[in-house]
Amino acid sequence: MSRVQLALNVNDLDEAVTFYTKLFGVSPAKVKPGYANFAVTEPPLKLVLLENPGKGGTINHLGVEVESSDKVHAEIARLTSEGLFTDEEIGTTCCFATQDKVWVTGPAGEKWEVYTVLADSDTFGTSPQLLADGEAAEGGVCCGGTAAAEAQPQAAKTSSCC
Repeated sequence: MSRVQLALNVNDLDEAVTFYTKLFGVSPAKVKPGYANFAVTEPPLKLVLLENPGKGGTINHLGVEVESSDKVHAEIARLTSEGLFTDEEIGTTCCFATQDKVWVTGPAGEKWEVYTVLADSDTFGTSPQLLADGEAAEGGVCCGGTAAAEAQPQAAKTSSCC
């Protein structure tokens, strides 16, 4: 089963979790400092909340969660054949999960990922493309690339990812 992912910046994580629990009638699948996600069955949706005071209500990134790494690799091949630039992250840790993913950028600069979750993680993530002070180096990083790295929750900025 595939489902669309919507990653939103929120001002207050607790307030947002309360609202989206009521809206979709489900509790979050995962809650960590500055981060929560919901696995909504109807409509099929992976809703990700990233605490980012002052930027609440804005899209962080979009995605499609797929069942397997094979599907991610098939999407890499398909998107490449369509002439889209892909940024692949295989075995990366991001958003408290180890994932295989591919990123593409839409016409207005919006970041889309196609990904599968390989395992749960206790850390927000790691990326060799972040500097020691948590600032993004040139090139993409998890959760939507360099621009999104600036929009990550403070808890994530102090870790070694996004």
